[in-house]
Amino acid sequence: MKASEPEDANLVVSLFTGQKALFTEVLKGLVNKFGPPEILSEARDFSAVDYYAEEFGAGLGRKIVSFERLVPMTGLAGIKLFTNWLEDAFAKDGKRLINIDPGYLTLERFVLASCKNFPQRIYLGGGVFADLTLMYSDNDWRTLEWTYPDYRDRGMMALLKEIRKRYAVKIKRGLRLD
Repeated sequence: MKASEPEDANLVVSLFTGQKALFTEVLKGLVNKFGPPEILSEARDFSAVDYYAEEFGAGLGRKIVSFERLVPMTGLAGIKLFTNWLEDAFAKDGKRLINIDPGYLTLERFVLASCKNFPQRIYLGGGVFADLTLMYSDNDWRTLEWTYPDYRDRGMMALLKEIRKRYAVKIKRGLRLD
């Protein structure tokens, strides 16, 4: 079988912080880099982000951003390095004030980028790993044993299902980030 390039993916970024005013500023940086958002969820906590409470404090708000233009899957490491830089740009006294987790969505899967190595993660380069977070089959998202609790949440999966539906339309139109 001859190798071929896959369709570009839908960039999805999760943002959370205890300082809600940061959403607007950080979103400006993301839009400057990746173009206009297609979906920007309301700030809310989809289930358990408790594992970040020690670093960011209580009362975290969250936004999920899906971008209009598609990105090559091979660009995930560079996207993660950019979002790490953006986190650092908004840090105070060496402490992050906002967490920015990029990933991509295709018809078959949802993948997050991480700088932490675990057995299920595939190294992409630049200190970045790809984490297969959800798989799509039988008209729904399927979790894996390592799926983070907040991505197991039915509300989160419903939002990702909506993004997937829009993605299917976008791949037909060829909206790629150049």
